[in-house]
Amino acid sequence: MPGILRPLFRGTTYTRFLHLWVPMLAVSVWLFIDISKPWVPALVLVPLGLLIPGVRRGEGVQARLLLTPGEPDTEISVEPSAGWRDRLRTLLWLEARMALGGVISVCTVWLPVTSLELVEFARERAPRDLPVLGEVQPHWAYAFLAPLPLVALYGAVVGLGELVTALARRLLGPSAAERLAALEERTEQLLERTRIARELHDSIGHALTVAVVQAGAARAAGDPAFTDRALEAIEETGRAAMEDLERVLGILRESERPVSGRPTLTDAHRLVESARISGAKVDADFSGPLETVPGPVSREGYRILQESLTNVLRHAGAVPVRVRVHVVGGSLGLEVRNPLATALPGPGGTTGTGGGSGLRGIRERAVLLGGHARTGPDEGDWQVHVELPLG
Repeated sequence: MPGILRPLFRGTTYTRFLHLWVPMLAVSVWLFIDISKPWVPALVLVPLGLLIPGVRRGEGVQARLLLTPGEPDTEISVEPSAGWRDRLRTLLWLEARMALGGVISVCTVWLPVTSLELVEFARERAPRDLPVLGEVQPHWAYAFLAPLPLVALYGAVVGLGELVTALARRLLGPSAAERLAALEERTEQLLERTRIARELHDSIGHALTVAVVQAGAARAAGDPAFTDRALEAIEETGRAAMEDLERVLGILRESERPVSGRPTLTDAHRLVESARISGAKVDADFSGPLETVPGPVSREGYRILQESLTNVLRHAGAVPVRVRVHVVGGSLGLEVRNPLATALPGPGGTTGTGGGSGLRGIRERAVLLGGHARTGPDEGDWQVHVELPLG
């Protein structure tokens, strides 16, 4: 099928044609009332566009439905006018729509009439009371010109449909405030996806680390009782990881789901017990009203503690670990320390500088919450120290 005829087989061509004709219905009703003042309908649009914010929403809904049916990103807003700039754009759109509707109505009526007149002239019969061709004399050669008005009508329907769609995107498109809001929403979605990916990394990474450490220790110990405890620890940690995985997948499936189900610092005993079962000698001290810590701070604090203990188990193994979590005044303090001699080995087997993705994630979490984090050697220990504001 030639490309020039493709619009004939697209439904959008006809919905756009209908959209162009809709204003003419109101004009037709008015012309029955007073044909001497055809400009009155265009004048009525001025107060509608300027004074009624909802007009913009109605026009946007019509434009999406008839001008861009089925398109996922129409670039046409369906929000009411938020200011005078939006109202002026709506007024310009209404007047442009009225003008283009007038053009298409003239083309729809008179171009087919002109084609019929040309056929009559080709048959050497001059039709009466048809003013399109005036005083032209009949001649058989007009048969070759008869299709031209229909081709012109086809071009007008397609061309004006494209023009009115472009004008709708321009005049009914999102305002600067709407674009900013959409950008902020998109940024929030990206941040949420990044946070979810990090949570999965922390949770699954912690579970796998515990499982690997426990399995290695059980094989080396050769003690049935120790093996039973190791398997119990692996089972418990794996079950917790599965719960985290189901919760995160639920968040992805239900974007509006509340975040209240995510673990917080009040659940930190799970992490401590998991580390102890894995062989680490954990000395934990929790002080202050942890239950009063704001949700975002408490959830991120839990993940920071999880990542810190995972790093100890992964890189240092069964070593003494000191955990201090305290709420004082308007801040949350979190500190995890373990002996430096075996902490965080680097690529060559030497002590690293804490440049891994886990420690970087801890620092990023702290910064996002307006706090700060220090990771690295401190007085013979490897230290993770985080301060987060509560307000």
